[in-house]
Amino acid sequence: MRPVDKVLKQASNARKVGSGWLVSCPLPNHGQGLGDRNPSLSVTEGGDDHALVNCQAGCETEAIVAAWGLKMSDLFESRNGHGGGGAHLSPKTESTSQPCTLENYAEYVQLPVEFLKSLGLREYRHLGEPAVIMPYLDESGEEVLLTRSRVSLTGKPKVRTRKGDKHRLYGLWKTDEAREAGYACLGEGESDSHTAWYYKEPFFGIPGANGWKQEWATDLSGIEKLYFIVEDEAGEACWKKLAATPEIRERLYRVELDGVKDLSELHKTDPEHFQEKLEKVRRGARAWLDIAETEEEERGREAWAACEELAESPDILAEFVADLERCRLVGERKNAMLLYLAMTSRLLDKIVSIAVKGPSSGGKSYLVKLVMSFFSDSAYWFFSSMSERTLFYTEEPLAHRHIILSEAAGIGDFQEYVIRTLLSEGFLEYEFVEKTSEGLRPCRIRKDGPTGFITTTTRDRLNTENETRYLSITVMDTREQTRRIFRALAEDHTEELDRRRWHALQVWLEGAAHRVSIPYASTLAERMSDIAVRLRRDFSVVLSLIKTHAVLHQASRERDAEGRVVATLADYARVRELVSGLISEGVEATVPKTVRETVEAVRNTIDGWGKDYATNKAVAEELEIDKAAASRRVRTAVGRGYLKNLEDRKGHPAQLVLAEDMPEDQEILPTPEDLESVMSGCAVDRDLGEIQHPLPPRNPFPAPNLGEGELITPLKLRQPINRKTNGALYECEGIA
Repeated sequence: MRPVDKVLKQASNARKVGSGWLVSCPLPNHGQGLGDRNPSLSVTEGGDDHALVNCQAGCETEAIVAAWGLKMSDLFESRNGHGGGGAHLSPKTESTSQPCTLENYAEYVQLPVEFLKSLGLREYRHLGEPAVIMPYLDESGEEVLLTRSRVSLTGKPKVRTRKGDKHRLYGLWKTDEAREAGYACLGEGESDSHTAWYYKEPFFGIPGANGWKQEWATDLSGIEKLYFIVEDEAGEACWKKLAATPEIRERLYRVELDGVKDLSELHKTDPEHFQEKLEKVRRGARAWLDIAETEEEERGREAWAACEELAESPDILAEFVADLERCRLVGERKNAMLLYLAMTSRLLDKIVSIAVKGPSSGGKSYLVKLVMSFFSDSAYWFFSSMSERTLFYTEEPLAHRHIILSEAAGIGDFQEYVIRTLLSEGFLEYEFVEKTSEGLRPCRIRKDGPTGFITTTTRDRLNTENETRYLSITVMDTREQTRRIFRALAEDHTEELDRRRWHALQVWLEGAAHRVSIPYASTLAERMSDIAVRLRRDFSVVLSLIKTHAVLHQASRERDAEGRVVATLADYARVRELVSGLISEGVEATVPKTVRETVEAVRNTIDGWGKDYATNKAVAEELEIDKAAASRRVRTAVGRGYLKNLEDRKGHPAQLVLAEDMPEDQEILPTPEDLESVMSGCAVDRDLGEIQHPLPPRNPFPAPNLGEGELITPLKLRQPINRKTNGALYECEGIA
């Protein structure tokens, strides 16, 4: 009896498929944990009439054969009255899988050997055992980008990459064919690529499970539609990576094969109807745009149900501070609110960055981490240190997120430059030369923003060019604040706050409106001080914070004719409360309270002690703070020119004297009342009455001027009542 007949006699559910058979695997735990949705076992007849047994789920051949009540020798033709498996068999044949010769690989994928050879596949010896080389060619089909080798049919690892080679897409030399066809399929591994190409289907193989890299998107430019075949859990992870690639996701479609795992199994199962079935699943593929919209709408509805009461609050930041204090935050109210507002600004195109300053142990990191806990992980990327090129090579998305660095001292000059460029330009591009097996090749990496940055530091000033891109806030260093912290730490009971409504609020905001109209922007521009060039950048920060506050409170804000959230004077009033002093201090139009206190302490010490100078220790005693905090304040006052240190020897006590006179404080930002009066009494911040709340997150307020029977806007626009603001202000009335 032939070996294949012995196998078929013992196997169950055998059915003829192509040149072989599919049977049920006899092992009880067949396919368990391997993500194989339709496990099966193929049986084919190889050279010398031996039987080739291959389990799609990776079960060991010896275990399968034993479960059938057979021996490994039964898979081979008997010779001289003896079963196979004698001296003519290689050690590999007697192991758990067949040797990976080109012929056996062709049998495994059920494709002609000559066709595989036409793709550049050839046999060689890997560590003394047969293996099949699979070269990756460039678009011209001439230069080898890398080489991968099939070293096993069913064992692990199946494929190895040549040392020093970096992964690329498989099939780049067929890019023109894909562009001409208008589509291409994407899938895992080389065997599916071989199967697709056999049927002349455009296909690109992604080497390794979940192996997609965003920089490969440029290789797929000009291809109208991209169909990704999702196989298992690794395929799901790879789909998420593809969907996170901005350059291709709008052309991306999701394909799931019905009843089979991948293209190779579809070919083995039903080669006669392969193209027909593939075309059918392609027609039924779901576009990423549709999937994303549906998922976003569902997330938005769930989030709104969880955060509705919070979103309708007239003062969400006050609610935020109240919850922070339940988490034992004492003091730092304004700093906390500004941090929360800055992190929410990630939803806009202009994101606000923050530098949190203060002495060591002042609570800087605790403040930042506590505010972070009110956001989901997708809102930020936190790390304690990074290499010079981390931001170029990371696979973390940077767009509409904050990079949070726990300590500014952990970055050098080049990293400062990279961060500055990212904040200013809204993206990063890095070109370098890569060493490959074929020589040096130029490569370019692009990381898209916009991105914000938050860090903490004990320094009074950061990099000069970067400093102007941050709002600098300083934590409290007084003894009174220290005492409050003692009391908070001494409490026996700490309330574990449920932050789910805060996370839900941010999820809902992500899918809600982000465009904002500031009707009083022109008036604010005219009334804001212009004493320093830096204010050009600060003014854009103020506008971003006003927009962010309006977006945060959009459930209780009007919409204009274009569907934009209309910012009120209440939005400006809150922002001015938080940043007016910071902006004035940044351009030295205002002397910080701590600096005035420090200069006065030096004056009092010199006058009271009858000395020509004061020391840091004396200043600390006068201010009733610790010496480290006093030294930091003194450095700030010296840096601003209000104090001078006569001692230039390192390690010796400072000799502090008065220097320049401190100027009178100047207001940079006008008051809300000033804006309102200039705007000729326009009631921008009037009572809105009943406003329809935005249950559908993508389009909370339907567009006006719709036909009969369709949804209509809750606000109707009348003629503009203030032409000085270019018609941006409208009087509105509710309609049913």
